[in-house]
Amino acid sequence: MFKEFKNFISRGNVIDLAVGVIIGSAFTAIVKSLTDDLINPIIGIFLGKVDLSNLVLKVGSAQLKYGSFINSVINFLIIAFVVFILIKIINSFVKKKEEAAPQVNKSEVLLEEIRDLLKNQK
Repeated sequence: MFKEFKNFISRGNVIDLAVGVIIGSAFTAIVKSLTDDLINPIIGIFLGKVDLSNLVLKVGSAQLKYGSFINSVINFLIIAFVVFILIKIINSFVKKKEEAAPQVNKSEVLLEEIRDLLKNQK
């Protein structure tokens, strides 16, 4: 059982996933700081309040903390945008590698097909 666990952990994709989770959590902390420390104060200037997380709507004895929800939406949008940009960058590198592959001339392909057909006729 220990050997199976060791083989499982030794796979590259499991280690890559663990690294991704760690980096993702660190990145989330950075985005939360960006939202709380930079974006919210700017939005707060226009709304007349500096801290959006304190925005609360009271309905009876219930408190609806819509300011915290706005913070979460902003965090999500920032993370989604950064992931989108990263994927675009990665895809551009992949396309460049594919383009770097030698291009086969159509006439060469046709000549090879003709050659193969002539070989088969003999």
